Amino acid sequence: MLVNQLKYDLIMFSRELFYLVFTIIVPPVTYLFMGELFGDSMYAGGLNYAETYTPSFILLITFGVVFFAFGFDQVMNRTTGVEKRISLSPVPKKILLLSNILKSIIITSFGYFLVFFIGMIVYDLSFELLTFLASFGFFILLNAALLIISSAIYSLFTSMNAALVFSIVIFQVGMISGGYAMPVDMMPKFVQTIANFNPLYHMNQLFIAVWNSQFTLDNESLLSIGYILGCVVISLLLLRFVNKMRN
Repeated sequence: MLVNQLKYDLIMFSRELFYLVFTIIVPPVTYLFMGELFGDSMYAGGLNYAETYTPSFILLITFGVVFFAFGFDQVMNRTTGVEKRISLSPVPKKILLLSNILKSIIITSFGYFLVFFIGMIVYDLSFELLTFLASFGFFILLNAALLIISSAIYSLFTSMNAALVFSIVIFQVGMISGGYAMPVDMMPKFVQTIANFNPLYHMNQLFIAVWNSQFTLDNESLLSIGYILGCVVISLLLLRFVNKMRN
């Protein structure tokens, strides 16, 4: 039952041009475009463009998939009556939720390997098995955190149009203040302030460090880990509260 539902969810995702453009096409194209502009630049920690922005654009794809194909889908199902019809179907609700989660992980993992292989082919990105496995494991943890945060945020929406506008705006804000367009420390002060409250920025900094085997438990990394965990805990509490109100 789960396999059939997962197959159906993946097919439905592939037919959504809006999702494909924002999550699978735009980030890799932007990765290549920025590489043409800044491919010879050096960044914090003595890292080159590929070492810095390969994990960043993998995380950007993850952000797009989780917020659009997971979070926004929940609002769409709720506002169009699909959720009610699902509750009457023979497929258990837990199966549907698990399928949706697995769908997001499969698509984001595809994005992970896509950007990584582009980096290897175009920018001579090196491959080390242990580092690659550690990075992928950390990537799965970030996936889980984003799924929880996304589910909590979109549980507050009762209008599909409002959720769509929010999704488009938050994608732009997340991309700019998350350090995907350019290093945050090169941006205006107000963007740097927004970045400090953006969990994606903290995820990005940690992922870059893990990706390049530069992760250390210093004050900065502990602050980022604590902030992300705080967002996850708040999201779980919010989900519990919203579910109680609806029941």
